[in-house]
Amino acid sequence: MKPLVIVGGPTATGKSAAAIALAKKIDGEVISADSVQIYRGLDIGSAKITEEEMQGVPHHLIDALEPEEPFNITVFQRMAKEAIDAIHESGRIPILCGGTGFYIQSVLYDIVFSEEETDLSYRAELEKKAESEEGRRELYEELRRIDPDSCEAIHENNSKRVIRALTFFKETGTPISRHNAEQRLRKPAYDCCFFVLTDERAALYRRIDARVDKMFEQGLVEEVRALMQRGVPRNATSMQGLGYKETWAYLAGECSLEEAVYEIKRDTRHFAKRQITWFKREPDAIWLDRGSFADPESGILEAMLAETERIKK
Repeated sequence: MKPLVIVGGPTATGKSAAAIALAKKIDGEVISADSVQIYRGLDIGSAKITEEEMQGVPHHLIDALEPEEPFNITVFQRMAKEAIDAIHESGRIPILCGGTGFYIQSVLYDIVFSEEETDLSYRAELEKKAESEEGRRELYEELRRIDPDSCEAIHENNSKRVIRALTFFKETGTPISRHNAEQRLRKPAYDCCFFVLTDERAALYRRIDARVDKMFEQGLVEEVRALMQRGVPRNATSMQGLGYKETWAYLAGECSLEEAVYEIKRDTRHFAKRQITWFKREPDAIWLDRGSFADPESGILEAMLAETERIKK
């Protein structure tokens, strides 16, 4: 099988820097597994890596779509596999980097997704209900009733994924969590080193809070305002990302700036917990705890280099 390195883990654990450092050592290229960095113009709120930070390492699936364009798991899987094939053809090693476990697993296990749904009126009905906070809560409770396991991985405010899970159940009669679990029993499609970066909970939360504060200092409000003025609709996939939907609510006069900041920090911490839960399902993951190294950057790099020796060409 062809080689693939994965650098996953919760937000704010230094995944991008680790992937770049590794890529420079093993002649690799980085593929982003992030649902927001894919969009042009969504830079601050996504903590998008800069060209300077890339240090000359080629990156894929960054700034690949306009913010009005839809993006979902099947689109990601197709684009990521195309990038992996191109990197292999160039004789280099692909490094898939990000915190969205489902995206990563869709590539690693070449997950087969269901055909397009046939009852589009049902989806439209759910999307209409999701426009209100009360409606989103009702949809989430319905999902909890039919597929409680999905609620462990999907946040109540992530209406896109809630709706997808509900429509999948209506179309197939099978909870999407069961389908995903069955797909995860598939054998990996690549000779893979799967690293998960993590840290002590309190340290992780401190970095999350500091990152959110930095986003607002860098101009997150102005970034979202520019997207609104451009005409990007509020229900666009790009605007569902953490930081963007809360800042939009502030600019729409629905909450104060302090409330928006608080919600972003709180929801990002909750998101990090769900990310950790998701990666714990990966049986062959190599966990690298930042707190276990005197110098986390060099220590993590040395550990990754030792493990990747077996898959290097």
